[in-house]
Amino acid sequence: MNESARPPVDIDIFTGPGCGYCHRAKAVLDRRGLAYREIDISAAAGRQEMEQRLPSARSIPQIFIAGRHVGGCEDLERLDAGGTLGDITRKD
Repeated sequence: MNESARPPVDIDIFTGPGCGYCHRAKAVLDRRGLAYREIDISAAAGRQEMEQRLPSARSIPQIFIAGRHVGGCEDLERLDAGGTLGDITRKD
């Protein structure tokens, strides 16, 4: 299947206003041309969704790719630097 014909993988990123790590994580995804759903935890619905999906989370961002929790900003940056981000966001 050609790259442009691949459907996008689901990426959710839980963020909050003024969060530098959130900005950095979104920049990684933007540089890779990856679409994502941003969920703002400053809104009650966003906070509730994060608590349901990851009850132990105490920081943001929290990133899920294809339903799998990959961690926060630095985890995403490590995946990107190691070349693994492309592998897990490729949907065949």
